[in-house]
Amino acid sequence: MSKKVVKVGTRDSILAMWQTQFVVDELKKVTDQYEFEIISLKTKGDKILDVALAKIGDKGLFTKELEVGLLEGEIDFAVHSMKDMPTALPEGLQISSMLKRHNPADAFVSDKYNSFMELPQGAKVGTSSLRRRAQLLHARPDLDIHDLRGNVQTRMRKMRDENFDGIILAAAGLERLEMFDEIKEELSYDICLPAVSQGVIGVETRENDDEIIALVQLVNDRQAEICVKAERALLKSLEGGCQIPIGAYAELKEDNIVVLEGMVGSLDGRTIIRESISGTAEQCEQLGQTLAGRLSEQGGQAILEEIRMELNQ
Repeated sequence: MSKKVVKVGTRDSILAMWQTQFVVDELKKVTDQYEFEIISLKTKGDKILDVALAKIGDKGLFTKELEVGLLEGEIDFAVHSMKDMPTALPEGLQISSMLKRHNPADAFVSDKYNSFMELPQGAKVGTSSLRRRAQLLHARPDLDIHDLRGNVQTRMRKMRDENFDGIILAAAGLERLEMFDEIKEELSYDICLPAVSQGVIGVETRENDDEIIALVQLVNDRQAEICVKAERALLKSLEGGCQIPIGAYAELKEDNIVVLEGMVGSLDGRTIIRESISGTAEQCEQLGQTLAGRLSEQGGQAILEEIRMELNQ
């Protein structure tokens, strides 16, 4: 008897393909009832590389084409980096599984220096993230931050070709690609709080596809799910997209307590507002909403409104 073929959608970058194959391999460990066919698509964010992400706008930048494929039945589920996922999904779609979180930290990469604080005055540093830009400039106002787009391999090449003193990438991506030697230092959360959901792979399905939902739930990680829900609730409450300088990191402790830290920063790094909150795992989304309110009251909302005005000019 032939097995049912499940079509899995992914971006076509090397890292996205790795993540998708990882999900498929994890599913094969827990069920032998299906065959999996990986279908790769190029998203808008992969096609436009000469414009800063914040200027393009981030609604579905790395997800829309995959979501269209889901809604039209071309694929059965899509694999995403959760940090690329907008907080509002298209009608009829949902996140049905989140795999165990990989390293959420940001990594300092350089051919010249062994640590971020070792960088000389005025060093040229590359990142595509406004969140990283704000926090790096807060720690080192002297740095010369440049926008750097492209997949991991492209950014590494640009670092060398364009004489960057260092670049900042997600540690999880480098580790998944076995580029451990490129990581000179993991930035402490005191310097750079991660992006919402950084290090988590998510699986998106149709809301009414009970069979596929049950399938991908087999590899769902409760700890990742709870922490991501807290972080995304904060992001949604602040009405921030993945191209706004908002950072958040939640941890689930052994006693079922979630500790969530969040930050909002100005683009020049002069103002960083950070706050933390804790509560039970069952309160995870409420914690995110409450912390967002505190950050807003302390000046976060004014900062975000100013940034949106600046980006829309």
